[in-house]
Amino acid sequence: MSIRIVTDSTCDLPPGIIEKYGIHVVPLYINTGREGYLDGIDITREEFYTRLPDFPEHPTTAVPSIERFRAAYNTLADEGATEVVSIHISEALSGVMDVARVAARTTTSVKVTVIDSQQLSLATGFLVQTAAEMAAEGRTVSEIQVVLQSQIQRSHVFAALDTLEFLKRSGRMNKYVANFASILQIKPILTMYNGKPGTERVRTRDRAFRRLIEMLVSVGKLEKVAIVHTHASFERIAELRKMAGSLLPEGEILIEDITPVIGAHIGPGVVGFAVVTALE
Repeated sequence: MSIRIVTDSTCDLPPGIIEKYGIHVVPLYINTGREGYLDGIDITREEFYTRLPDFPEHPTTAVPSIERFRAAYNTLADEGATEVVSIHISEALSGVMDVARVAARTTTSVKVTVIDSQQLSLATGFLVQTAAEMAAEGRTVSEIQVVLQSQIQRSHVFAALDTLEFLKRSGRMNKYVANFASILQIKPILTMYNGKPGTERVRTRDRAFRRLIEMLVSVGKLEKVAIVHTHASFERIAELRKMAGSLLPEGEILIEDITPVIGAHIGPGVVGFAVVTALE
């Protein structure tokens, strides 16, 4: 029995983990005018966020084709996989799940189980990592599914935006509302839990950071935590980590750039947490 894991480029796992477990990552597309890029392949995250304010046309994003997913599954079958677990960004945020499901149903070379992470960024990534670790231990797909469903219920993302400009550019917010909110120094906090995105609004960056820490306290004891950001400054990241202090579990704390697929809409300077709470 050989179970392999597939995910998409929004999972934000660092290359070392992807390579260690042989995780297959299907990239999404980032389009700017006539230029198209494969996320994480044709353009780095640093390059994207550096160029984002000055793109002549605001970037749009697109999901991979059914054929690309099917090719990924067939490749793993050729490499000896007997089953594939395909874990992706929440269907509330993207059409990736729909495409993966169709590809799985029409793949004949290997059985594919598609799982909605009901999350984004490293909250999805942590699920992918858990699945890969269990597959490496020789666990079955059924056992992996049970553990992932528990972890989904314990996964949270919350992050503070630095500017409303890119929500306005991407059409996610009315420009007049965005301009008025900017004058008032409104800093939206985006949340994701159990497949449901949400927002809060606070005034000023300092209050936004304090609210993030309150959220970190409210979810309870942490099993895993990462700081996620969109090319934020070292100083801002260090400030948030210092404020979190003793709330953070022992061991390595991942600090990762959020995929440009999401960053195109929320802009640079976003900082927040992706966490998995501990089992009670």
